[in-house]
Amino acid sequence: MSGRNNSGELIFSAILTPYRSLGPKGFLVLMLCIGSVSFVAGLFFLMLGAWPVFGFFGLDVLLIWLAFHLNYRSANRHEEVNVSLHEVVVRKVGPRDQYIEMRYNPFWLKLETTQTVDEGVTHIRLRSHGEEMEIGSFLNPVDRTTFAQALKNALMSAKSGGLPVQ
Repeated sequence: MSGRNNSGELIFSAILTPYRSLGPKGFLVLMLCIGSVSFVAGLFFLMLGAWPVFGFFGLDVLLIWLAFHLNYRSANRHEEVNVSLHEVVVRKVGPRDQYIEMRYNPFWLKLETTQTVDEGVTHIRLRSHGEEMEIGSFLNPVDRTTFAQALKNALMSAKSGGLPVQ
């Protein structure tokens, strides 16, 4: 998030990305552990004469790898939010770099949040002229609450002509 403000320059800029707790090294270690356990268990069944079971243990490892692969691919999605004095631009980028971009006039844009007592902000929506866009849906509640407050301040600053909001 940043804050510059001359007539057309950015007041606020944020890139929202989903959190992934398991990095590439952790994934490699996990797959090596799962593969090793499956291989040893498969060998046990192979020695008992149940040779088809050995292949099913390999299939399990393949399916776990595929699930993680799809999860990591979806982690490439992100949202970019830029606020200037004259325009609010929201770009939602999907896993395969396809995107949806919406442009709003900050004076007509309404920021709506849904909150609960125990979680904080659960939904952030931008509304203007009958159009609605939800942003930050993949963020955890604490980050969503912090982002909503920062965006609210940026919109108030844009509506006041770029003056800082306190």
